[in-house]
Amino acid sequence: MTDLFSKFDALIAQREGLLSTGVMDPFSLVMEEVKSPTVAVVNGKETILLGTYNYMGMTFDDDVIAAGKKALDEFGAGTTGSRVLNGTFQGHKECEDALKEFYDMKYAMVFSTGYQANLGIISTIAGKGDYIILDIDSHASIYDGCKMGDAEIVAFRHNDVEALEKRLKRLPADAGKLVVLEGVYSMLGDVAPLKEMIRVSKEAGAMILVDEAHSMGFIGENGRGVAEEQGVLDDVDFVIGTFSKSVGTVGGFCVSNHPKFEIMRLVCRPYVFTASLPPAVVACSATSIRKLMHGGNKRAHLWENSKTLHKGLRDLGFQLGTPEAQSAIIAVIMPDLGQGAMMWQALLENGLYVNLARPPATPAGMTLLRCSLCAEHTAEQVADILDRFERAGKAVGII
Repeated sequence: MTDLFSKFDALIAQREGLLSTGVMDPFSLVMEEVKSPTVAVVNGKETILLGTYNYMGMTFDDDVIAAGKKALDEFGAGTTGSRVLNGTFQGHKECEDALKEFYDMKYAMVFSTGYQANLGIISTIAGKGDYIILDIDSHASIYDGCKMGDAEIVAFRHNDVEALEKRLKRLPADAGKLVVLEGVYSMLGDVAPLKEMIRVSKEAGAMILVDEAHSMGFIGENGRGVAEEQGVLDDVDFVIGTFSKSVGTVGGFCVSNHPKFEIMRLVCRPYVFTASLPPAVVACSATSIRKLMHGGNKRAHLWENSKTLHKGLRDLGFQLGTPEAQSAIIAVIMPDLGQGAMMWQALLENGLYVNLARPPATPAGMTLLRCSLCAEHTAEQVADILDRFERAGKAVGII
């Protein structure tokens, strides 16, 4: 018998080698108690959270929690059905209405996860004979959506407008073309030049999908993302997003002004064949989205946190993924996986949780510590974070 797990032997050996050094498993951390958007108990110790994607700190918002409790009492724990059968409750429509109002778009579909939103939308609108042109650093859900739909994949160098334009010009003029971009890329926290990319895509007759998972809520005047900030939101055909970042819950969505968009509810398999989100989740999400519309003060504070942490880490001598703060994500590049894991553990032992990211999730074979700031982090916490980074970095020998 062929062992179907043998394909993972190299990864198993790498993991065992890492753990044999005495480093904790960075990918099986358990939070024993979560006290707020910025503090949890990990390994019995109160720990500052700097790796949760809880950008706007909505997980403990009083109105959000109250909405969830009310829906749980009135509609029960789950839907036990697909959106096209018994799985559409009043709360699902209210959540989609909140999204339409937030983005000022005509149509919205809510999915059970952000991953499914990309998987479903991309695989349904671009199929065999069509072309999907995407940034080589695109998220796994984007690549999986391409594969599921069986379209031809054409990748271009990360954030390179000229490379995108060259690839578009090589494609048949009459072919169906979908350009897939991200507003903020989740590993390095860098922002895409969407304005220029959308211009060359439109000139080539392509439709455009932008994943704003890591920018919704805090980038742009109204928190609609990088496309809004760069003044090109009206030129985007589909915006994909998630509830598991700034919204503070779980789920995914797509908003669009395309006049035929509603047919997606009948032809998008990950939407049709998946049970819908529980009533409490969509109630929390709708309330959070509506509050994010008026989150200007929180957005401003989050930007201050990001700029302060980026400058502080750079001044300490750490190598960062971007020359300046471009989003709420700050990537601290490590020399290798071994030292990265040691630094991760040193920070955790100092009461600070960040994400350890490694290939193939990271670009160019990097190992990095990914910090994601929250609007609820205080200025004092950010100063404390810098102090803990300095102590850990010196202890491990990285600075």
